Amino acid sequence: MFWTAKMLAFALSSFLRMATGFDIGLSTKCVVIPKEMDMCHKIGYSEMRLPNLMGHTSMAEVILKSTTWQHLVHTDCHPHVRTFLCSLFAPICLDTFIHPCRSMCIAVHDSCAPVLACHGHSWPDSLDCDRFPADEDMCLASLAKEHKYLHKVLPRPACQTCPAVEEFFTHKRVLEVFCDNNFAVKVRLSKKRTVLSNQEYNIECRVEFIIQGSLLPYETQNMIQQWLLINENCTERMTQTHRPMVYLLVGNIEEGVILVNQVYRWQRRDSQLTLATQKWRYHKCL
Repeated sequence: MFWTAKMLAFALSSFLRMATGFDIGLSTKCVVIPKEMDMCHKIGYSEMRLPNLMGHTSMAEVILKSTTWQHLVHTDCHPHVRTFLCSLFAPICLDTFIHPCRSMCIAVHDSCAPVLACHGHSWPDSLDCDRFPADEDMCLASLAKEHKYLHKVLPRPACQTCPAVEEFFTHKRVLEVFCDNNFAVKVRLSKKRTVLSNQEYNIECRVEFIIQGSLLPYETQNMIQQWLLINENCTERMTQTHRPMVYLLVGNIEEGVILVNQVYRWQRRDSQLTLATQKWRYHKCL
């Protein structure tokens, strides 16, 4: 977590009264971050202030409102999306409130607003970045620049129109599709209900039959998992029942964006897909 000792000395009282709609002068208390707030576990601290910076005064309200954001966090749409949201929903229990900087908000917004839009939601007015303090003030700053230099920059999944699920094909056609793309990932999907009655998916990815390029297998796997979370409408179409289903996702990485172009349903005794994947090792594309 990115908390520093320098953050202990600064209060944002007047700003927070305006931004959150409640008087930060009201008495607050330290409480344990509840188990239902999965997105704010293992973030470097275990206690939060209540009321929080979103104006939620009861733990029931905090849990209800924060769970709507947990899916966005799981998409990993920005390296600091968890830090940003938890600083508001579950602020660290210090002598004063520490607010995220405007730069952090803008960075998270630019990466995550398109994901919200993909799910049919707009970025809420309550998180308008103009409400947050500038970096010159004492606030929780974005480490986007440092992250860029310390970590490999990978292509990002995009919100896209769902490709049709192919169920009737020949192995020759599958080989042609392999030649036109640069990854093919075998995915096992099932779905479950959480204790909060939210839809979640069990996603198992195994990288096979791939033209890897510069990407390692686990990097491709992580990106496909993110694609399935971001394009939840596509994932939902592929998981009509709670019975596990297996698919082959084939696509391209273009200009830093990962796109799935073809989806094949992998039947238990699908000889054409099996034959195509066996022949792929020795196949020469035209």
